[in-house]
Parts: sequence; C-alpha cells; structure tokens
Amino acid sequence: MLPASPTLDAPADAVADPEWAAEARQTLQQADARLYRRYDQGDNIERLLALRARAADHLIRLAWQRCIPANAGLALFAVGGYGRGELFPRSDIDLLVFGPTQAQRTHETALARLFALLWDCGLPVSHAVRSAQECVQASADQTVLTALIESRPLVADDAARQALKQAVNSDGLWPPREFFLAKRDELLARHQRFGDTADNLEPDIKDGPGGLRDLNTLGWMALRAFGVRELEALVGLGHLGADEAVALRRERCALARLRFGLHLVANRPEERLRFDYQKTLAARLGFVDDVESLAVEKMMQGFYRSATVVRRISDRLLQRFEEQFDGEAVPEPVSVGFSLRRGYLAANDPQWPQGDIEQVFALFSSWAYNPDVRGLHSLTARALAESLGELPAYTDASPAAREQFMALLRSPRAVDTLARMARLGVLGQWIPAFAQVSGRMQFDLFHVYTVDQHTLMVLRNMGLFATSRADERFSIAHEVWPRLRKPELLLLAGLFHDIAKGRGGDHSELGAVDARAFCEAHGLGSSDTELVAWLVEQHLRMSVTAQKQDISDPDVIHRFATLVGSRDRLDYLYLLTCADIAGTSPKLWNTWKDRLLADLYFAARRALRDGLENQMPAAERVLEARETVRALVRERGYDDATIERQFTVMPDESFIRLRPEQLAWQAAALVPVKQGQTLVKVRRINADDDALEVFVHSPDRDGLFAAIVMTLDRKGYGIHRARVLDGPVETIFDTFEVTPADSFADGDAPRLEAALRDALAGDLAQLRPSRRVVPRQLRHFRFAPRIEFRDANDNDTGGTRFSLVAPDRPGLLADVAFVLRNQGLRVHDARIATFGERAEDMFVISDEHDRPLTETARQQLRDAMLACLDPDRKAGDPH
Repeated sequence: MLPASPTLDAPADAVADPEWAAEARQTLQQADARLYRRYDQGDNIERLLALRARAADHLIRLAWQRCIPANAGLALFAVGGYGRGELFPRSDIDLLVFGPTQAQRTHETALARLFALLWDCGLPVSHAVRSAQECVQASADQTVLTALIESRPLVADDAARQALKQAVNSDGLWPPREFFLAKRDELLARHQRFGDTADNLEPDIKDGPGGLRDLNTLGWMALRAFGVRELEALVGLGHLGADEAVALRRERCALARLRFGLHLVANRPEERLRFDYQKTLAARLGFVDDVESLAVEKMMQGFYRSATVVRRISDRLLQRFEEQFDGEAVPEPVSVGFSLRRGYLAANDPQWPQGDIEQVFALFSSWAYNPDVRGLHSLTARALAESLGELPAYTDASPAAREQFMALLRSPRAVDTLARMARLGVLGQWIPAFAQVSGRMQFDLFHVYTVDQHTLMVLRNMGLFATSRADERFSIAHEVWPRLRKPELLLLAGLFHDIAKGRGGDHSELGAVDARAFCEAHGLGSSDTELVAWLVEQHLRMSVTAQKQDISDPDVIHRFATLVGSRDRLDYLYLLTCADIAGTSPKLWNTWKDRLLADLYFAARRALRDGLENQMPAAERVLEARETVRALVRERGYDDATIERQFTVMPDESFIRLRPEQLAWQAAALVPVKQGQTLVKVRRINADDDALEVFVHSPDRDGLFAAIVMTLDRKGYGIHRARVLDGPVETIFDTFEVTPADSFADGDAPRLEAALRDALAGDLAQLRPSRRVVPRQLRHFRFAPRIEFRDANDNDTGGTRFSLVAPDRPGLLADVAFVLRNQGLRVHDARIATFGERAEDMFVISDEHDRPLTETARQQLRDAMLACLDPDRKAGDPH
C-alpha cells in the first residue's frame, strides 16, 4: 500500500517530508514492476494502461491531501492523455489545478510543494493553474481546448466539475465544425512532417501517420462534435461501422502495446521505433528469427500493417465528419453506375459491389478517367473494405476481370490507379503475393521503405518518365520512354520485381516465376510474358554492372550487352533500373548514378548496334575518342598544335575510361602547366547539383592518393568515383567525383581546390585521417569486414585487385587509403560504392615497383586493414 495520508484538514504549510516521498516512490516502483511483468506475460494492454493511471491517481490524491487544505477552494483534474485514464510507462502526467485566482495566490506555496513532492515520488508532472475565465481565454488555442475536453476529476466537487465543463463549452469557443477543420489541418500537417507515410525505417508510433495520435484526433473530433468519449459510440450514430470499430480497437491495442514496450526498453519517453530499440523490443515481445524473416522485421511488419489500417479507416471517418457538418450534395453522374458526391466518387447501388471484382475494377476505371475526383466516397470505401474478403484473386477470376485489370494498366494515370488499389487493399487481394510483402521491411539502411511502399515509389518514378516534361534527375529517361512498345509491361515488371522478398531464396528468380504466371493468366503473348519475367529476374543486373564493374572495359560492356541481347530489352531494363534505385531511398539517386547508368546504356546500345561480334580494338577506340575530344577543345579556342601537344602528355587509357567532355576540360586546364608542376582543378558537374569533379595532375610520388582522399574527407566530401591513371614521364592523372557528405562541406569549388593544392604542396607523410563520430544508425549494423584479392585483368595495370566490403562510416575511405599508404602500396584504380550501411569498394593496387602483391604482402595488408576497420577483432581471428 501507499503511505497513509494525513487528515484532510491538515494545515496548508504541512511539510512534505522526504521519507514519505521515498516510500511512495518505492511503492510506485513495485506497482510498476508488477504491471511490467503482466505486460511481458501478454496481459491486456488497455487494462495495464488503466491500472497504471489508477495507481498514479491514488498517489496524486494522497499528495494533494498532504499539501492542500480541504477548504482551499481548488480542484484538481487530469487532462490530456492522462485525462483519458491511460498512462504509459514514461509518459508525462498532465494536471490542471482549477479554482479562483485568489485561491491560487493564497495557496501558491502549497501548490509548489505539491508538484515538488510529486516529482520526488517519481511522477513526471506537467501542470497548469487556471481559473474558469483563464481556461476560456487559454482555449482560444485549440491545443489547450483539446487537453481540457478530456479532463477527468481527481479531487473536485460537482460545482468545480460543472464550472470547468461550462468553461470548455462557452459560447463561440471552437464550434464543432471549426474544431474539426482545425484538427484535420493539424493532422495533415503532422503527416507531412513525416513525408506522409508511416513506412519509415524508424517510425514514430505516437505522432507518425497511422499512429496513436491519429486515433486520438478522431476521438477528439467525436467528443467535440457528438459528445461521445469512445469511437465505438459512433457505431450507434451511424458514422462508424461495427467492423471498423473492431478494427480500430484492435490496431489501437497493437500500437499501444508497441509504445508501452518501447518506453520500457528505452527507459525514457521515446516515441520513435529507433534502431537502438527495435531488436530488443522484438525480443521482449516474443518475436524470433526464422529462415524467412528476422524477429525485428516481423515486429515492424505488424506496425506498418496496423498504421495502414488506421489510415485507411480514419480517411473514411474524416470524410463522414465532413459530410456531417456540410451535408450531402446532389449526386453528379460521371459514368455508368457511379456519381460524384461533393467531389467524391460513389457507387449508385447501395448493395455495391457484392463481391464482384468486375464492379470494383469499373470503379477504378471511372476514377482513372475523371481526374477531378477528390477521393472515394466514405460509404463506397466502407462497402469496398467490407467486401475485400469476398473478392477473388486473379487466379480465380473471370477472363473479363483479367482483361479489365490489363485495361487499367493501359489507362491514363495507371500508376495512380495501382497506388489507389494498393492503399485500399484491392491490389493485395488481386495479387496475394503483393499482400505478403505489405508492410514488410528489411532491417538495413539501404531500403528505407517497406517492400510495398518501395514498389509504389518505383511505379511513381515510371509515371514521371511517362510525362513529356524532362526531369533533371533523369537525364535521358524521358527520351527512352517513348520507344517502349508497351509501357504496361514496364509497370508489370516494376510491380513484380520485389514481390518475392522474404520467401527465402533469390527473390529475383522467385519473382520471375510469379510474373510469368501472372502474365500467362492475363493472356499476354509469349514474347511479352518472357520480357516481363526477364526484367524481374535481371532487375539488379544493370545497377550491379554500373556500380561494381568498370564500364569503360569493352569486355564488361560486351558481357552486359550479350545478356541484354536487344535494344528493346535495354530500354526497358534501363528505365526499370533508374526507377528502382531512385525508389529505394531519397538519398540514393544522384547525378553521378544518373550519368553512370546513362553511360552504360549508351555503351551497350552501341555494342548492340555494331554487332556483338564486332568489338572495336582498343587502339581504334582511343583514336576515335581523340577526334571527338579534339573537336571539343577546338571549340574552347585552341589550335591543333596545342591540342596535339596536350594529347602527348595524357595517358591513352584516359581516352577509354573518361568522357570526351571531361577530357576536353582536363586538356584545356593542362595547357599552361609546365613539366613537374602540380595542377588541381575542381568544377561543378551540374548547375542544379552539389556534385563536384576533382582533377589532379602531378608528378607521381607515394602517398598522393591517400593525401587527396584524406583532404576530401577532412573537407566533408564523400567520393563516389575515382579514376587513378598513370601518365607519361612518371605523372598521375586522378579524377574524383565527390558530393558534400557533411554539413560543413559547402560545395564551393574554388575553396576545395585551394585546400587540395595546399595539402599536396606539403609533406604528404604528415597527413592523417581525421577522427569521426559514427552516426547512431550505423552502429546497429556492424558486421565483420570482408577482404578479397585476385589478379587484375589484362586491361588493368597488371596489379592486384583488392575488394573490400565493410560497414560504412564517416572517414572509411580515408582510413583505407591511409592503410594502403602505410603499406607502401600504389593505387591505380578505385571504384567506390555504398549501399546503405555497406561500403563495397574495389581498388587496383601494386607495390612500389608496380608489381602485383605477393602472398606475404596480401596477408600483411589484410591484417593491417582489419586492425584498422575492426579493432575489436581478436588476434588470429580468420574472419
């Protein structure tokens, strides 16, 4: 039991002694421990929240009696979330002291002692002290009114209760319609802060879209408009279906259980499901890993699905509230069986759709051909939701229904149609495999969306390609799109490319099987079916080739072009690859990747045009490139003699590996440079992008590569690509493409140029990597670095190919370059790739005599690199 209170008529200046507070704190901790055990045993979450609020009520009343005289003329109310009679483990406790201003002043010291005592007892109290008039004035802010309308008396007589009720319901104070509009705007603005999606890697359970705050908002609207404290009461009023009420209560319990557990594992009032807590919380909730999914992925999928249901139903309920305030309008017919009601598309038949998928597809067709539709009417949306379980999958549907679906893919705004079908649950019903990946997340930093949301993002990018407007993010996509024979085939490939995630095995191969079956069932011809299945199976190939292989190597291009086989397939694969990468993460797509894929596209297209059996010899490629570059340099005002002189000091390999416009820029920059001088040039690659190109020409000396890399890192730049070429007479021609990776990197090309020039003019051996703090998210994705060596190809320098896969972190490449320098090794080429938390880098290296590494040298480099990248590794650990 909690410590006994003094008599009710105790004087106002009674001392709140520390012993009482300590005993109260201990008793509260014991009560919490019992509740937390019951939580771990799976007890009803609503009961636990109510019991915790009741325990706080009891302690607060005792403290009030201890500090405030019975005749003080003051009352105490719980407000906000605590006013609802629920209390999460680390939530604040909102209190209102209500009474006349004079009584407030008289007992000001006693109130201060009360709140200090409550904090001493372990209750995180926030409070307001107001009179009735002050409540009216403060309620001009609808957030204050929101807290007050949920007030619950703790120590209050009937007069105080009535006075507060009258204050909250004062004439002209936020009439129901104005209150609804304000809360709706607040909800929409809050959703926008989270990108209007709950499918974030670290979602907010409370305030994110589909979270507990959405349910609270619906409750506040219902309370203000209809005077009901529970959403379930709206069923009797006809605003909420019984099935909807059950679903909302189920998802509220699921979300509350997550939030309760999150407070426990974080031991603080944390509302975001951060990586720091996801694994621990999943284990506490009893999820376990299996061959298909990690425990944390199962837990997160449950959250995403709950949030989806909450959003789906809340959209309908918000519309019904709007109809309640504004009334129904006269229906406007828009197509057979459908009309517009206040801009919302509605089925005319009250019995629609009666489990008929053809009727459902007719609805989406009408929606697609009427762009002014605001959305789906709430009654029609509810009818659709109630009939979802009756709708057949495509395998059991009629040929007419399948043809309707394909017609939707060919219709205007097909991407919008697929997104609507997904959000309303129809797409998952039609394609059960899509329902399986609904809400499915991957526990990494590379995939920032759930699989279903990523798929919709990919489709949305394809929709952008289809517009006639050029998008600066995709330099040639709008030119390639018109060449597609059947754009709907690309949409199908996008829909199926990740549909087999989480089944075990290769998702590309499994997805191709699903895609082939779907296309055959929908009557596509064999060539179209094979194209879609091939695109799904190979959807990663172009990305991997561009980012991990040397696309200036004719053999690489020949292998890729041979795989593709035709210009038609190349067009589809290019657009699918762009849409896929850009739809994986907002930060993943950039000018560099756009240009890299475009380069691979054009190189493969040329190989296909010339014939795969007619590879141009390297010497001819150099001559052809020289003529192209010569024309570009002439445009800069230089004569042929000057151009030829510059060509003699540039490595032949640069004419194969670099673009003509890059070479023209470098050749012009080299004109005033005398032998033995160092040149550093930096330019902005694109006026609308922060990417910079760095060109360094210098007499060769050991440590140059490391010095450049470490300086770029110190200035806050990340390297996306490096071309490290050896020129004539012991010179180097190094080209780097970089982007700002830290806030202090301002993208100022002259400033970066000066910093590099200063660094290279000094003692390179004195340069050291800067120490960097590893971002919080990266700490949760640690894995042992993997190192591989193999002899370089004949087209390379004859050195050793050194591949590294390691957890990414700031300064990683600088540390790698530092180790290479300390081992006395030279870098001849580098390809840098980062995939979320994984860095996958490749270097062509040699010893100081440009020879491949011996086995002894390889082992020494391996040990030094692991000691740098994985300092906690035990000696002798083979990794």
